[in-house]
Amino acid sequence: MPFDDSDWSEDDDPPVRPLTREEAQALFARHPSLSIWQLIAAQAALGVLVALVWGALSHGPNAAVSALYGGAVAVVPNVLMARGVLGRAGRSVGGLLFWEVLKLGLTGAMLVLAPVWIKPLNWLAMLVTLVLCLKVFGVVLLVQRRREKRSS
Repeated sequence: MPFDDSDWSEDDDPPVRPLTREEAQALFARHPSLSIWQLIAAQAALGVLVALVWGALSHGPNAAVSALYGGAVAVVPNVLMARGVLGRAGRSVGGLLFWEVLKLGLTGAMLVLAPVWIKPLNWLAMLVTLVLCLKVFGVVLLVQRRREKRSS
């Protein structure tokens, strides 16, 4: 069956008009944005909280230290990438790609070096904390979207 493009015309788009200052301010008030630093701070706070829980449940420092390291594996590469992307060199597609590759490399290196730096390493505590910290971005965006729907 051939594609029918007869309903598509360039004249159907509504005209675009610029927002006034008041309209733009109202739009920003309805849809507040979070800075990347707030998201990274939430990641770090969750990492510390989960490490405290691991320490309390395991009755020893090994799980807590491993969990803190898991949080660091999530936070440190994100700090590096945010700093790089928000700088002058990262404001291009190539810059973004460079910082993303650097972030992934640092994450991999930190995971490979974990058993060298943390002895004895509690893999479960480290990986659970890492996964929870990585999920912070998605949860924060989901909560923000639900707030926007309720306020609309």
